[in-house]
Parts: sequence; structure tokens; C-alpha cells
Amino acid sequence: MTKPYLALSIVAPSGQRIAQGLKTLEVRSWRPDQFPLKDLVIVENQTYLNNEGDEELGVCCGAGGFHSIHTWQENEVDAACASYWADGYYAWAINNVRPLLQPLEVRAKRKLYTLELHE
Repeated sequence: MTKPYLALSIVAPSGQRIAQGLKTLEVRSWRPDQFPLKDLVIVENQTYLNNEGDEELGVCCGAGGFHSIHTWQENEVDAACASYWADGYYAWAINNVRPLLQPLEVRAKRKLYTLELHE
């Protein structure tokens, strides 16, 4: 039996950094329509999925929530595990992260998407 989960693809190595609790902010150029996000599956993939319909193979590395969004600040580069700061982005604050002990290969897609996982 499968169950639908909301998922977010994140380019490596940031998915693992979130699962390990090292990355506490995810920086995006867009805001989700629904918020807060709870029990979101984190899928780590290898390349940026920039265009509508882009997909690739990824790995579920954990689950967690995003409890708030604010304008990304210059002093938050370390929390985002970023190499530089740029204006015009949003910082999604991550909480309640649970690493997945058995990584699972799944499709990585753009933005928020539904992922069917076996229970």
C-alpha cells in the first residue's frame, strides 16, 4: 500500500546536511502556497531542476518541517550552509528533522510535489 507525502528536492550535499541537522535554513527564490509544511520528505538530487517538468533520480534522506519563512539575511549564510549571500531570496526555517536510516531512491522534481511511498 502506498501513501502520498509532500516532498522537496534539494541539491546535494544540502539534503544530507539538513538530515544531519547541520543546515537549518533552506534558501529559495519562491514561497510555497501552503505553510507551515510538516512531515515533508527531503529528496537529495544532483542537479538544479530549473525548468518546469525537470526530473531526475534522487534519494530520500529524511523528513522534517518548515515552520517559518522570512527574507534571507546576510548574517544567515552559515545557517544555510551557503558559500555566499544574495538579495531577493527567502529563508525557510527547518525544524523537527528526522534522518532516514535506509536511503530510498525516488524521483526528484521541481518545487513541492507529491511522492507515493510504500508504508
